[in-house]
Amino acid sequence: MIGSSILTSVKKCINGIPESDESFDEDLILFINSRLATLCQLGVGPDEGFRINDKSTTWEEYIQDTRLEFVKDYIVTSVQLRFAPPESSYVLNALKEQLNELTFRINVIAEQIKEENG
Repeated sequence: MIGSSILTSVKKCINGIPESDESFDEDLILFINSRLATLCQLGVGPDEGFRINDKSTTWEEYIQDTRLEFVKDYIVTSVQLRFAPPESSYVLNALKEQLNELTFRINVIAEQIKEENG
C-alpha cells in the first residue's frame, strides 16, 4: 500500500469499489479528510494538517514514520463506519472496538514520536 493512492486504497477496502468508479469519490474524500483532521489532533501528520483532493495523494506523502502504518487501518475502518456500516450489530461493535484500540495505539505512538523529536 505504501506509495499507493489513499483514496484508491480506501475504495478497494470498502466493498471493493473499483478505482474506475468515481461516483462515491466526493463522499469518501470528505470522510477521509475528516479522519485526517482527527489524526492531526492526535499529533499525526503535519502540524498544519493534511488533506486529499483526489486519488493522486499517496500514503507515502502522509505517513513519514513506519510505526504509524496502522493509520491506514484507522482511516479505512472509520470511513467504512461512516460510508458503509455493517448491518450486523456484532460486526458494528467489533469495528468500533477496533477503532478505539487503533485510536489508543496511534495516540501512544504519536506521543513517543513527539518526545523523540523534542
